[in-house]
Amino acid sequence: MASSSPSIQEMLGRRKSGYALEQPFYTSQTVYQLDLEHIFYKEWLYAAPSCQLPKPGSYLTLRVGAYEVIVVRGRDGEIRAFHNTCRHRGSTICKARDGQVAKLVCPYHQWTYELDGKLIWANDMGADFDMSKHALRSVQLRELAGVIYICLSDASPAFEPFAGLALSYLSVHDLTNAKVAHTSTIVEKANWKLVWENNRECFHCSSNHPSLCRSFSLDPEVAGVSADGSVSAALQAHFDRCETSGAPAQFRLASDGQFRLARMPLQQKAVSYTLDGKAAVRKNLGHVALPDAGSLLMFHYPSSWNHFLPDHSLTFRVMPISPSETEVTTTWLVNKDAVEGVDYDIKRLTEVWIATNDEDREIVEANQQGIFSPAYAPGPYSPVQESGVSQFVDWYATRLERSLAPTLLAAE
Repeated sequence: MASSSPSIQEMLGRRKSGYALEQPFYTSQTVYQLDLEHIFYKEWLYAAPSCQLPKPGSYLTLRVGAYEVIVVRGRDGEIRAFHNTCRHRGSTICKARDGQVAKLVCPYHQWTYELDGKLIWANDMGADFDMSKHALRSVQLRELAGVIYICLSDASPAFEPFAGLALSYLSVHDLTNAKVAHTSTIVEKANWKLVWENNRECFHCSSNHPSLCRSFSLDPEVAGVSADGSVSAALQAHFDRCETSGAPAQFRLASDGQFRLARMPLQQKAVSYTLDGKAAVRKNLGHVALPDAGSLLMFHYPSSWNHFLPDHSLTFRVMPISPSETEVTTTWLVNKDAVEGVDYDIKRLTEVWIATNDEDREIVEANQQGIFSPAYAPGPYSPVQESGVSQFVDWYATRLERSLAPTLLAAE
């Protein structure tokens, strides 16, 4: 007797580009697990800005599906990542979201690791015990112009195509001389793909984001992705002006659609994400010469979108928690020499995106609730306003389909 539930392969096979996905993609535990195994456990993921780990012993932890990871700066200044599980009996080593330590010490039986992961103390293990064979298991890590990425897979995809392109765009923002001004973490009760779909268009902005709309452009070309990579004459003029001043700006989309970089203009007369459109920080972060250069918009699927402005920068990290829960972490970066209360006011710096994030949370949660309905059916995207959404869904479906293919062949 045939199953009444379609397989993931059947759903991918009948998917129509330019349309939303079928219900199970947003609700099914099975699909969620496939997303973890074939995307989040395989791809390069944004972890944090390097400046969040300012000195040796500074660490942060993050959860990716079933994996717990420690990211820590060593005594040599290098940043490394390890699985947050003791090599003795598997206990979590670092329980806090971030902190400062001299050594990595398991709280269960005090196995002690150096900041480079080497085991340096384990009590009463016998004369034949070899500590060199019990170092923490490492996680691949790359640091790119002040931004940290990790990959859980030993067979990681090439990082260089992204790094090679992004380096010049990011270098002018001088993130290695930044500090964290504020971090906000919220849980949105919606599938991670709905969080991304909402991010990839501003079709909803005018009716939902009054604070953001004072500075962020409502031109669909800013959030969208043209099929042939072409841009309007007005946008190209902005790119040319920025590049002449020394700030790379030209629209660049990866051949497989995984990442994009473009320095997009803000609303007329706006120079930063503030309610009055004026700069949020007096002491700029980086060396972007044009105050009105706008925002370098950079996304890298599946875990991060970013806004890099002349005066400050914002990073956003997306991590799935369950089929209908997603953690979104926003970090505001300013010049390390900027003084709170003198060079910037924390409320003024953060209020636009704190409001916007909460508004987006309400939007995607309502979207998720509607998709739970048996009446839900995939609808078409606007080719004018939602080209970015269509592009993301195409990337996701293609990536999942290609990753599943070897598994299917092995099972036959």
